[in-house]
Order: sequence, then C-alpha cells, then structure tokens
Amino acid sequence: MPGGLGNSRQMKRMMKKMGMESKDIDAEKVIIETSDKRLVFDDAEVVQMRVKGQEMYQIVGSPREEALEGKVLIDEEDIKMVSERADVSEEEAKEALEETEGNLAEAIIKLTT
Repeated sequence: MPGGLGNSRQMKRMMKKMGMESKDIDAEKVIIETSDKRLVFDDAEVVQMRVKGQEMYQIVGSPREEALEGKVLIDEEDIKMVSERADVSEEEAKEALEETEGNLAEAIIKLTT
C-alpha cells in the first residue's frame, strides 16, 4: 500500500488517530428488511466502525432475496416481459403479477382481456 500503510497495526493506529475504531463481528446471518423483500446474508463478514460517536456497519457477502410474509417476490425481468407482451406499463404489469402471485401467463391474460 502507498506510504507504508500495508501493515495492519499501522492502519489501526492511523484510524485511531483519526477518531475511528473498528472491530470484526462474528455474524452468522444478517437480515435486512425493505418494504417489499428481505435480504438474507448467510456467513457475511461484518465490520463495526465507530467514527466520532456514530456507529456504522459494513456487510460483505452475497444476499439471497426472500419475499416478506403476505408478499410475492416479483423479478424485474418478469415485469418487463409481461409489460411487453400485454402492451401495458411496467407498473400495470407489476400489479397484475402481484395479484396473480407471480403467475406470468395469468397476468398477461388478465391484462389482455
């Protein structure tokens, strides 16, 4: 690293001088819920950082998506395909897919009849 910062101890000392602290968290699973889906990180690498009294968490890993209870996870490609086939807006296509619980054929028929 430029300036000789490749050493982990040197990096930690520099961060401490800047008022930054960090520690690794041994997380088994990290779950982030949005309004329409859940992102689940299994075996994620998590680093907790404290900068001037504020806590931040860095999550490294590949999430899998899950639908929230009572919701259907709709793929963007499915929305585009239904929109094109039924000649409707993507918003209308998404609504039809939600109403048909993700059934592509049923959504297209619903929008074209």
